[in-house]
Amino acid sequence: MPDDPWGWIAAALVGIVGTARLTRLGTEDDWPPVLALRGWWIERFNRSHWSELATCPFCQAPWWALLGMLWALLTDFHITWWLFYGWLSVAYVAAMIVARDIPNGE
Repeated sequence: MPDDPWGWIAAALVGIVGTARLTRLGTEDDWPPVLALRGWWIERFNRSHWSELATCPFCQAPWWALLGMLWALLTDFHITWWLFYGWLSVAYVAAMIVARDIPNGE
């Protein structure tokens, strides 16, 4: 576990941005494995209220957050948690910067 307040702040920021990236991946991205899983989920639950979980970021985010928090707490913030959520966070922030750096019309 983080030893000081700055460690907790870093863990919270990395966890929040990593959770945002997982939520975006799960609800919006066009990566083929995720598209297939999202399509399967929607068909499996036959367009019921449960199928909305596949496309609703407000529905998915709490579950991604719970998964990340359990991983962090049950492993005492193992280095694998920091690497995975750090990777997600850096990739998401970098993508947001690049998306805003591309001139309109390109």
